[in-house]
Amino acid sequence: MKKLFKANLLLLVFLVVGLVFGNSLVAASAGSLLVMKLLNSSMLMKIVERHALQWGLLFLLIAVMVPLTKEKIGGKELLQIIATPAGLVAIIGGIAAAYLCGQGLGLLHIKPEVMVGLVIGTVLGVSFFKGVPVGPLAAAGLTAVLLKLLGLVTK
Repeated sequence: MKKLFKANLLLLVFLVVGLVFGNSLVAASAGSLLVMKLLNSSMLMKIVERHALQWGLLFLLIAVMVPLTKEKIGGKELLQIIATPAGLVAIIGGIAAAYLCGQGLGLLHIKPEVMVGLVIGTVLGVSFFKGVPVGPLAAAGLTAVLLKLLGLVTK
């Protein structure tokens, strides 16, 4: 009972912090999970635990690719954009981001407790440094690399 209370309290804290600091994604996520927990739907929680990350990545990729559907950029224009210095640097940036997110996913599997720090750091960054909540995988990836550099994680 005490564990259940602590988990619900933590979700409630994230809900309030998200609302207070205007981070609707954190608030909506915590609120949704709190409702699922209060409904005591273990089947729904298992589905979310297994598939939510893939669903989130799917919708993120869809959002990123929407401009390509507007048919303003053809194959020739696409090649011309990619061949520019900015296009080449963007490709390198994409590779680096994919690598970092992969490292973040690995970190979240071996140390899921870091998610608390990632959420707090994201909320603080958005609230006080005019940052943008880019997502837990990017933050986890950067955290994974920093932890490796500091020798605090070996994997």
